[in-house]
Amino acid sequence: MGLSQERLAEQIGVTFQQVQKYEKGLNRIGASRLQRIADVLSVSPSFFFQQDDSQPLNLPGTEIGTADPVAEFLASKDGLALNRAFLKITDTQLREKIVALVKAMAQAEERRDRPVDKSRPGETFA
Repeated sequence: MGLSQERLAEQIGVTFQQVQKYEKGLNRIGASRLQRIADVLSVSPSFFFQQDDSQPLNLPGTEIGTADPVAEFLASKDGLALNRAFLKITDTQLREKIVALVKAMAQAEERRDRPVDKSRPGETFA
């Protein structure tokens, strides 16, 4: 799209730091400001609400691509919601336990999806 945060900020009448806060979800955007952003980006305000929960939040021409699945997930509504909720947890030990739990769940799913090697000796299969 070729529009920097500074340029967008200029066009909507705020500082680029404010645009960064909008982008990160730290500050809410009022209806009139959202309309102005939509005008500058040449999209309808409904554009910001139309995407499926699992789809990345990309403007036309700024797609992330599939080379970085982590960045793609972080840009999705689910990724943003998960990260925002996680950031609200202040207890470091609880955070570590949540990370360990998610890793264990991912490993269990990986093992479930992996084909069983029936040629390994010492294993019996029913």
